[in-house]
Amino acid sequence: MTHSARRIGRTLALVLPVVLVLSGTLAVTSVPWAGQSTESRMLTASSQNVSVRATSRAPQDVLRDRLLAELRQKDPGTVLTHLQREVEARPSLAQHCMSIARALGRAAVERLGPTRAQTYSKPVCDTSFASGVAQQAQGS
Repeated sequence: MTHSARRIGRTLALVLPVVLVLSGTLAVTSVPWAGQSTESRMLTASSQNVSVRATSRAPQDVLRDRLLAELRQKDPGTVLTHLQREVEARPSLAQHCMSIARALGRAAVERLGPTRAQTYSKPVCDTSFASGVAQQAQGS
């Protein structure tokens, strides 16, 4: 195979999936759904309702983002204490505690480095903070 043929093949391998995804997305945005009138009920990408729905976020996502923002200002120990208090106040968040603590651990490594971040580990949501620190330290 010549060099130019390989280059064309690589270009197609990169461009073709993008074209297929975009064309599929555009096709879906113009399909009338379940017998509804085409003119009034068509799903469109520019619908104003999309932004309204996108702003309603799950409580665990709001909490994670708030704690990550707090981590930029405060030490990880304080933020982990706040996580623990939030989970105690709202038990429905307990199932998300581990993933939030891991995210805080990864963010702490980015801010403080692995050694300093590990010193803040405490038994909030088992060992998830320490797990996040270890994962991020291995990746950096």
